Amino acid sequence: RDDVTLHAYETHKPVDMEIQPAPVRRAWMDQCHLRFPYRCLPLVLANQAGWVVPSPTRFTVRWNGGPRKQDLRIWFPRGCRETRIHSHFGYGVLTISLPYLFRTPKGINLWVKGPSNWIKDAVQPLEGIVESDWSSVTFTMNWKVTRANHSVRFEKGDPVCMVVPWPRGLIEQLQPQRMPLARNKKLAAEYQTW
Repeated sequence: RDDVTLHAYETHKPVDMEIQPAPVRRAWMDQCHLRFPYRCLPLVLANQAGWVVPSPTRFTVRWNGGPRKQDLRIWFPRGCRETRIHSHFGYGVLTISLPYLFRTPKGINLWVKGPSNWIKDAVQPLEGIVESDWSSVTFTMNWKVTRANHSVRFEKGDPVCMVVPWPRGLIEQLQPQRMPLARNKKLAAEYQTW
């Protein structure tokens, strides 16, 4: 059925950044005592709530703190220059061009972000919401280097982008309302049991 399909139309050949289900595993979670973070259901659900696009190559970035595009330097393995990974905006923003034009069912946006709970020192993924049910253009994934004069390395296969379906208008339909827990007796009893 077309109304439940996330289309990822390939805009480049070959497509070496294959869209994949977001994995549950995180290196930092594996390194914790008894892998304790995996016992946190909200964390585990967030890890795998979408799809990821991996880096096609290993690369290192270093920002000198300046505003110009050339103030962000990118190094690739010898003989492996990757034009889809570049400095497009300046100000320490790393841009990764994705090889897809995404199309979602009517009324569904894509929340474009870094992979959930995938921690990388000195760089922060930037997030955006794309109205992918009507847009006929591609988008880029961007990471902001947060520490000048510090090298940040991405490995080949590291997830560089995560896309999560998000119903348009959901936030506008919900209204936060504060109240004492005691007003919901059943929920209060369940909470006290917990």
